[in-house]
Parts: sequence; structure tokens; C-alpha cells
Amino acid sequence: MTPGANPIWGDDWEEVRRLWLLDPEVAHCNHGSFGALPGSVLDAQNEFRRRMATNPMCWFHRELPGLVAEARGRVADFIGAEPGEIAFVNNVSAGVSAVVGSLALKPGDEIVSTDHAYGAVSWAMDRLCARTGATRVVAEVPVEANDEEVAAIFAQHCSERTGLVLVDQVTSPTARRFPLEAIVRTAHAFNAPVLVDGAHAPGMLPLDMHSMGADFWTGNLHKWACAPAGTGALWVAPQWRQQMLSLIVSWGEPDGFPVSFERVGTDDLSAWLAAPRSLDLLGSLGWDRIRKHNEDLVLWAQARVAEILGAPANELRHDPGVSMATVMLPAGWADTREEAQAIQDHMVTRGVEMAIGCWNGRGGIRLSAYAYNRPADYERLALGVRELMVG
Repeated sequence: MTPGANPIWGDDWEEVRRLWLLDPEVAHCNHGSFGALPGSVLDAQNEFRRRMATNPMCWFHRELPGLVAEARGRVADFIGAEPGEIAFVNNVSAGVSAVVGSLALKPGDEIVSTDHAYGAVSWAMDRLCARTGATRVVAEVPVEANDEEVAAIFAQHCSERTGLVLVDQVTSPTARRFPLEAIVRTAHAFNAPVLVDGAHAPGMLPLDMHSMGADFWTGNLHKWACAPAGTGALWVAPQWRQQMLSLIVSWGEPDGFPVSFERVGTDDLSAWLAAPRSLDLLGSLGWDRIRKHNEDLVLWAQARVAEILGAPANELRHDPGVSMATVMLPAGWADTREEAQAIQDHMVTRGVEMAIGCWNGRGGIRLSAYAYNRPADYERLALGVRELMVG
């Protein structure tokens, strides 16, 4: 393929690429960690900041509450919810922390999660156990397990003692998409609430909070929806909203969820307000087109990187609709977090930003694809890693 082209997107790729502020000299292959901000969205955010600086009294007392409510309504519609069902949060970690801080578990209760859980979210579960006396139950889910096997593993670990089930919509370390509806049915059969970590879902997957059936869902908008950093959402089912506690006690406290989450003194909420600008921009490109491109490109990248590195084809796995994929490395490469970090640091010197980690003692590369990426980005990544491996 021509290095500067992206036939998977089409002839207008270079024009689309310029919508983002990313350094063109760098191959940005790790959209899944922090996303990427289009220039027009940053402009919108800065305009809100300018208005805040021009008249702070008017901004915080008269303008901000209505603007936040309007933006919340736009985001709610995007994720298949009603405006009063969601609250803005800074990210999934904040959303999970709010849920954890609002639950009243007791000694003898169990929290069921998997070995695919994101690190900070897993620590939040540990904090909940330390505070309440509950016990963590970590289910081991083989990366090659199919949907039926994943659902069965959750069923094996749930019981009458289960006080909370934590499930990833798309796992962060392994890029797996878990069968939410089946897991929710299993948990609810034991009267256990379900918290969904949807960090990667908004923008990657079409969403409908009501059909999901969970009790809590939280997702990031700065990743696949390309909103400014610090923009996330927390959805709460009706039976739980009254007991939801915001992380900061402020002037919205008497109003309860969701207003108590968004009236937080002098915090700069311009990221939340600019989120609809990102939804409009990406919507103009076509969400179906973006999602199909991302999935098709990451599948191509997975196969090509595996070919260049000599990774076994039978270890390549991908779930439908997911814009990420993994390539496992041979034993002895990135078998620890420190080794993985060393490879990542080396690739930065070659102008490649990538995600490489160690999951259950095995090193692997997590590839992400977005509209600004092209096939040459992943060939550059693979050739750089291969050069390091062969010395």
C-alpha cells in the first residue's frame, strides 16, 4: 500500500486526517488509551473557557447549569438514555468510584469480577471490600473463551452471596467484548446488581442503556467519541438513583442525582460542554462509516503485525464491532510490566505510540484503529518491534 494512503477509508482520508491535531510525524496506534481531540472540538472548548473568564459570576451562576443540562441531554441521546438518567463524570474511574461509594455491602457479601478488569477499577473494588468487609471473587476467563463460555464462567462464580458483579463491555488489556445481556441475566437471578465498565463503548459501539439491563454503566467519551479529556458518563437504573452519592459534596447535593454530580463549585466543565461538538463532527463523517473503517483497519493491522512478528495465526482473536485487537508476543518478550514499558519507551524514539502490556504473564500488543490511522502506521510499528526483537 502507498505509505501516505488509506484505501480502507477512501480517497478523502487525508482531508479527514487533518481534522485531528495529532503530530503527523508520529504513528498514533493507541487511540484506546486517551483518544484524540479534533481541532474544532478544542476550539469549542476554548470558547467556553473564554466565556467563563469574561464574566465568572454570570458563567457559574446563570449560564453553566443550563449549558451542562443541554450537553447532558445530547450525550444521553447518543448513548440511548434519557437526560435525567445520566450524570457527567470525569472518566470511568470516577464513575466506578461513585458507585462504589454509594453501595452498602456487608461482611460475607462477594464482588464478582474477572482477571480482565482494568487496574484502577480493580483497585476500586478492593477499596469497597476493605470498607465493607466484602470479598473479591476474581473469575479467570481465558482470552480464547467464546460468549457461551464467558457467560458460563460468570454463572459459576455468582451465588446468593454475590453483592455486586463488575463486567467489562470491552476489556482494556485484551480487547474482548463480553456478552453483557447473558451476564446481567445471571447476576439478576441471584438479585445481584451489575456495574458495567463501558470505558471503550461510547463511539465504538451503538448503545442502548435500557436494553442492556444493567444497574450501573459508566463510559468514557474522550476515547472513541473524541470528546475532550475529562468527559465521561454514568448511567444509573431508577431503583438506585436516590442513593447515588457524588464524589464531591457541593451546592447540587439537595437536588440529588444527576445534578449533584455537575454543580461542583468552580470546576472547569468546558470539556463536558464541548462533547456535543465532537458528536456532531463525527456524526457528519458517519458513525457507521467510522465504526466499519475502524474494525476493518484493526483486523488488517492485527494480521499484518502478526505476520511481520511471526506471531501464531491461531492466537489471533477479534470480537465483532471492536476497534481494538491484540497480538501476543513470544515468551520472553514483555513478560513483565517493566519489560513491556521498556519496549514502549523504545518505540517512542522511533516515532510510534503504542500499547504493549503484560496480561497473566504474557506480553502482547494492543492495536487500536481510528479514522486518522492508515495501514502504514501499523507496518511502522511492527517493523520497529521486529528490529528490537532480532537485535
